[in-house]
Amino acid sequence: MTKSRWFRKLLPLAVSFATAIAAAGTFAPPTRAQTNPPPPQPQEVQLPSAEGFSIPIWIYPVGAIFLIFIFIPKIGWTLGLIAIGEREVGIVVKKFSRKNLPSSRLIALDGEAGLQADTLPPGWHFGYFPWQYSVRKEPVVVVPQDEIGLIIANDGATIPPDRILGKVVDCDNFQNARKFLTDGGEKGRQLAIITTGIYRINTAVFEVITSANASAKGMQPSQLQLYKLAPDRVGIANVLDGIPIDEGEIAGPIIPGHDNFQKAQSFIKGGGRRGLQEQVILSGSWNLNPWFVQVEQVKMTEVPIGYVGVVISYVGRSHQDVSGVAFTHGNLVNKGDKGVWVEPLYPGKHPINTKVMKVELVPTTDVVLNFTSRFSGEHGYDSKLSALKLLSFDGFTFDLEVFQIIHVGTLDAPRVISRQGSMQNLIDQVLRPIVGNYFRNSAQEYTILDFLIARSERQAEAAEHVRQALRAYDVQAVDTLIGLISPPPELMQTLTDRKIAQEQEKTYEVQRISESQRQELVRATAIANIQNQVVAAEEGVKIAQLNASAAIEHASGEAEGIRLMGQAKADAYQVGVNALGTQSYTLLQLMQAVSDGSVRVVPDVTVNGNGGSGGLLDGLMAMLLRNETSKNGDNGTQSPVINVKKSKSVVLETVAKPPVVNVHSVESVESMNSLKSQESPNHSPFPQYGVVAETDIDSAFGELLDI
Repeated sequence: MTKSRWFRKLLPLAVSFATAIAAAGTFAPPTRAQTNPPPPQPQEVQLPSAEGFSIPIWIYPVGAIFLIFIFIPKIGWTLGLIAIGEREVGIVVKKFSRKNLPSSRLIALDGEAGLQADTLPPGWHFGYFPWQYSVRKEPVVVVPQDEIGLIIANDGATIPPDRILGKVVDCDNFQNARKFLTDGGEKGRQLAIITTGIYRINTAVFEVITSANASAKGMQPSQLQLYKLAPDRVGIANVLDGIPIDEGEIAGPIIPGHDNFQKAQSFIKGGGRRGLQEQVILSGSWNLNPWFVQVEQVKMTEVPIGYVGVVISYVGRSHQDVSGVAFTHGNLVNKGDKGVWVEPLYPGKHPINTKVMKVELVPTTDVVLNFTSRFSGEHGYDSKLSALKLLSFDGFTFDLEVFQIIHVGTLDAPRVISRQGSMQNLIDQVLRPIVGNYFRNSAQEYTILDFLIARSERQAEAAEHVRQALRAYDVQAVDTLIGLISPPPELMQTLTDRKIAQEQEKTYEVQRISESQRQELVRATAIANIQNQVVAAEEGVKIAQLNASAAIEHASGEAEGIRLMGQAKADAYQVGVNALGTQSYTLLQLMQAVSDGSVRVVPDVTVNGNGGSGGLLDGLMAMLLRNETSKNGDNGTQSPVINVKKSKSVVLETVAKPPVVNVHSVESVESMNSLKSQESPNHSPFPQYGVVAETDIDSAFGELLDI
């Protein structure tokens, strides 16, 4: 490999020498004899002689070139010539010297034997005789784009025991090994790194690790990549070098001026601590030494709309309380101090170091907490809440669902977290006991039926009680609502039966009213249908009453007339009796009656009870003949006539002219009324008639005899 390089480098020189020699042989100056040539003479042809040998002219340049290729390298080696390429670096090893290298050193700085700190740059270098120096040519170090190179120094001062990486020395990115060693550079892994580029580094002094040889050095190629953070991420740094963290702290303080841990030496000089760091790295690309710092990417802390973030910091400068004397349940500190920050984080994304800080989200909207196991809110705060089990005054146990609405103000959120630690603690340790205790006490003051009936009153009382109780915890109770009440099944069955009975009673009452209304409707409909008859009947009643009144008046008038006539007759009789005496006056009146013809002395028909053909049948036949004769006769006094017909009743009518009784066959009073209508209006209707239940000839004859 070395000879081929020498051949490539000396080939142009050899060609130049060969060309010069060939030109000298071709254009050699002519001799004096040749300057003035003699006149031409005839030449004789001679055969070649075997005694002499002539060499062609082209042999000379070729031979010269051959000699150059063979002897020039030897001549350069003899003269100590070293040629370094443009992408090479020469590493010199001195084989012997009058000075010996100290045992603690690996690289010679003052001409000692051994590896030399100075390297040979590109070009020709003389004086490096092979018997004294050995020059090794190494390619330059190339760090690809978006990568870094790590350095391990093979010589230098010893790293202090409280450090693990060598300090940074200004040595032209490790290209000046002499300056590195003379300025106190330390052996071992270095804090400094080299970035993208080409470097002429003495690889005998510095071992360079890139992505090309990372696997051989026990590292991952990704560790040599440029470190990149996404826009929505935050980097949490863990520094591997520096002084230890102070006792009682969990992370190192923020050190200014190290450019996000890219300037490791500035971090060390500023008093940076090893371990977890309070400072975070934001999005971007960073040249970070993986031996110095390791970064964990986490999401930014997001505070949703309707929430605020209360920061609980475990690191900071002091613990100065700024909450005031009125707030005695916790400490509130300013932003950046250790404790609960008095200023919350508003909705948005925040680069919070979640390893040293905790952000407690507090909802600033109304939160509904469901005391039931049937469902829970999306916030999850009520996942452990269940229906309250209550005991009533009358000894019944029942379940009660409650829905509590609360609100935490933005400025009250730090106070709530400082006092309770978290929203879940507020729910579990404050709200649940307050609500549960109130309803348990309230339930024991009422029977279960009273509790059910006065539900709205219990709800209003509970809302006011919870509102007053939560106010002491900087929480606003918006409202307290009573949900489903679950009494014992047997009591519910009793109440159900009672309610059903009450509803049935109402149903029956409604049905009764409906039937009454239906009856009224039917009655009204019937009355409407017979209204003309009702009117006619009412008018008929009025007419009958008027007729009755008229009849009564008529009868009263007749009675009065009869009384007066009788009185007059009585007076006349009394005067006659007084004048003639009782017997005389009676005889006088009898004779007068006989003379007037009102009394028959001799009967027209005589019926005897003796034997023979005479008797009752003869009497009847005689009466029939007499009646027929009286009907056909024009003159003469009419005799009593008996008309006998077969009927259910017999009406006797007294005829005014002669004492004749007419027996008519009628069936009812209506027939009598019809007969009355046929009579003369001079006759009285009712006194002139009599009703006989059965048609009896004997009774009829008795009546005739009475007449």
